[in-house]
Parts: sequence; C-alpha cells; structure tokens
Amino acid sequence: MTSPQQPARRSLQTRLALAYAAGIYAAGVFVLVCVAVPLAGAQSTKPKGRPSSGAITGTGNGISLPQLLTGSAVALVVLIPVALALGWFVAGRFLHPLRSITATAKIISAGDLHRRLDLGEPTDELTELGHTLDDLFARLQASFDAQRHFVANASHELRTPLAGLRTLLEVALADPDADADTLRSACQEALALGGHQERLVKALLALATSERGISRRDTLDLAHIVEGVLASRRDQATERGIDVAEHLTPAVTAGDPRLIESLVANLVDNAIRHNHPDGYVEITTETSGTRATLTITNSGPAIPDSQVQRLFQPFQKLAPDRHGRGDGYGLGLAIVNAVTQAHHATLTTSARPGGGLSIAVRFERTALWT
Repeated sequence: MTSPQQPARRSLQTRLALAYAAGIYAAGVFVLVCVAVPLAGAQSTKPKGRPSSGAITGTGNGISLPQLLTGSAVALVVLIPVALALGWFVAGRFLHPLRSITATAKIISAGDLHRRLDLGEPTDELTELGHTLDDLFARLQASFDAQRHFVANASHELRTPLAGLRTLLEVALADPDADADTLRSACQEALALGGHQERLVKALLALATSERGISRRDTLDLAHIVEGVLASRRDQATERGIDVAEHLTPAVTAGDPRLIESLVANLVDNAIRHNHPDGYVEITTETSGTRATLTITNSGPAIPDSQVQRLFQPFQKLAPDRHGRGDGYGLGLAIVNAVTQAHHATLTTSARPGGGLSIAVRFERTALWT
C-alpha cells in the first residue's frame, strides 16, 4: 500500500532565496527610481531653446527621457535573475550550518548517542542551537544509560529469588522420601521467597510511580503523615531496640499525599533498618519561612561522604544491606529522591561523624497558592 502523496512544499532555501531576491530587487527599483525621477523632473522643467552641455535632450550627446526609461526597464529585467542567483547563494550559505546540524542529529538519533555536534565559531543563534542540542543529547544518553543499568539490576534482583524458588521446588519434588513435614517446610520457604519478590515488585512500582510525577496536589501536613507512618513502625523499632524520638510541629505544604507518605515511610524504614541495636531515630517537622521541612536523623554505621549521594541511585548499597541483613533492595532512598524531584523539593543529606545519616526534605509552602 502506497502512502498518500504529500503536497508539494517549497524548501526553506527556496523561500529564503525568494525573500532575499525580493529584497535585492526592491533595492534596485528604489535606486533606479531615486535616479530617474530627479532626472525626469529636470528634463520637464528645463527652458526650451537654452540647451546646456550637461542637460538631457533629444539631440547631442545627452540621454533623452525615453532612453532613460528604456534603460531602466532593461536593468530591472536583468536584475531579476541576478537577484534570484544572489538570493539562492546567500540562502545556501545561511542554511549550510543548519544542514550539518540536521545530518548529525539524524546520526545521533539513529543510536549513536555518544556523538555531538561540537559547533565552533562564530557564536551565533545556530551555534547556540547546537549547544542546546548537545546538552539534550547528553541528558538523553545519561537517561538511557541509567535505564539500561536499572533494567539490568532489576532483572538480577528478580532472577535471584526466582532461581532459588525453582531450585527449592525441584529439590522437594526430586526427593522420593519427602514426607508432609518436608513438603510443608519447602512450601514455607517458597512463600518466603514469594514474599521477597512481592516486596521487590512493590518497591519497583513505587519507584516508577514516583518518577512519573505528581498526579494530584492536595494540602497536607507533614506532621500528620509522620504520625501515621510511625504508628505502623513502632513495633518494628522496639523489636530492634531502637529509640524513636519525634518533634512534630505543623508543617503544611501541598503535594501528592500517597507519594509523600511513601517518601516518609521509606525514610523511616531506612533509618530503622540501617541502624545499630540500641540506636536511635529522631524525626522533626517544622515550618521555616516559606518552607515546610522534614528531618530524619539516625545512628548507624559510618558512611564515607563520597558514598552518600550514590545511595540515592536504584540498587545502590555500601555493603549487603549496610548491616548484614537481606531485607533491603537499595530502592528506598531512590524512591525518596524521585518523590523529592517530583515535588520540586530540596533534599539535603549528610553523613554524621558518629555514624548514620541526617536527611532533610524541604517543601515549598508557596505551592499552596499555585
């Protein structure tokens, strides 16, 4: 099946050439008019019978008015192709850098994201366009690299429990002497692996939802959200011997309640999970100027300053769950970072000298009126 015929379109060079030619032709007409009109006026006002050597007359060495008009008409006719040729040449010279940008952009979009336009001098609007495209290609390359890295890590994280589950079931089925207790134990281990996969998929969905952005914006109080999250985590903190101290004052902002609740939950879970026995977690909400601030500080193992920012990337861990346990996936702080960016908030993180982290998230209260 053939595609419908596209209507004929003039190229940009043709349109620019016609525009330049029209300008050149108009300038030529203006010059001829400025020369011919005064001469024609001088001819019409010249007294008869008193010719001079420099006057325009019908006899002698001067140029008569009909000759002047005829020459002007011929000059205007000759000027048409000259103007078109000059217009075409100037348009081609002007569009040459743009053609280079287009050709290189096609090569880059075809898959070579490492290539750049690298336009040099002179610095003009086209060079600025080239620099803008180079920045865009750099961001696209970083995004694609991060996506490939994320998919590879997610595949690995999902494949590991699946392989363990398959091995567990194969061993149980291959045992001819397996009794009810053995099969029950295998089923319990399979359920544990299935729960691991379910939590991982849930974390991946939370990360994807956070990166998608805000779908709703409601007025909310960070203190109320923290209270709700802590109510479901106090038993876990008590089992691990972690003291939770809260200093909650109203901190009203606007945003997606589910995403901000996910941010708070992941910060609290991270502070409890990566902590020492008999450690502590301190949570503060406050309003300062035009910002509503949530701050969580926890004790824990020492973290090098150079490694802090890496923890906010998906599947990044300093050590196996930073404390030897296997109940983390390296997605908690990545979700926090995604929610923060979706709300255009400010995320500040610092490693404490005695170990642990101090994380502050500042939301703009002016979002209430936008």
